[in-house]
Amino acid sequence: MPHRPRLTTPPPSLDAWVDALADAEIPVLAETAESLAYLRAGEDDVDAHSLGELIAADPLMTLKVLAHANALQRGRSDGLHGAPETVTAALVLMGIPPFFRAFGPQPTLEEALAGEDEALLGLSRVLQRAERASRYALGFAAHRADPDAALLHGAALLHDFAEMLLWVHAPALALRIAALQDADRGLRCAAAQRQVLGITLAELEQALMRRWQLPELLARITDDRHARDPQVRCVSLAVRLARHTARGWDDSAVQGDLHDIAALLNLSPEHTLKLLRDFD
Repeated sequence: MPHRPRLTTPPPSLDAWVDALADAEIPVLAETAESLAYLRAGEDDVDAHSLGELIAADPLMTLKVLAHANALQRGRSDGLHGAPETVTAALVLMGIPPFFRAFGPQPTLEEALAGEDEALLGLSRVLQRAERASRYALGFAAHRADPDAALLHGAALLHDFAEMLLWVHAPALALRIAALQDADRGLRCAAAQRQVLGITLAELEQALMRRWQLPELLARITDDRHARDPQVRCVSLAVRLARHTARGWDDSAVQGDLHDIAALLNLSPEHTLKLLRDFD
């Protein structure tokens, strides 16, 4: 994906936002780039499961692999395989040597935001929140014996990928949104985003998923508009809890999260809180 100039003013429409970001280079965590470089030297000894675990810890590398694998699948005519919904399934579809050929040395988030400490900190907070949300979603799914637990883990990890891309490609706009919310703690995220960007990040995320033709199930699970679906609820509650507890468990919204999670898991609030502490 080619390098694009930073966005300092918002594109005029959702379609223009998608055009600006869909083909832009996506950097990954430095740790991911270093680990892939190490594994590339001994790729004959690498298996899809262990490589998938490494990639699945990095939301933006996960996004790149899923987008690439689904593009490959669309180009096939045999129709023998469905669109891969997890990183491991994508790696099995691609094969390990072709994966390393497709993904050479990776650009890193740290390089992309070098010298922009405030933006890097903002991005780091989103990445940490995504990691915690993915753990919660996996825990909820395991408790519910959901056979799609790995998919729910990935959906929670990717739930805020548009915000991550905003920090990378439009850090000034991301910082403006953060400043609005810092100045008014009651301002909802979507309202702040629409005020600065002209769109919401949820709209952008769904539009990018359609452009990249990511699996319909993954797109649906990350879409909060399907809130009554238990799998969507599993992911959205995990994301909510990770957001509300990002700076500790004393946020007033946590009690509402506990109530809703207890209902999802069919547990008492006391048992739910104990379970959540175990996940943490």
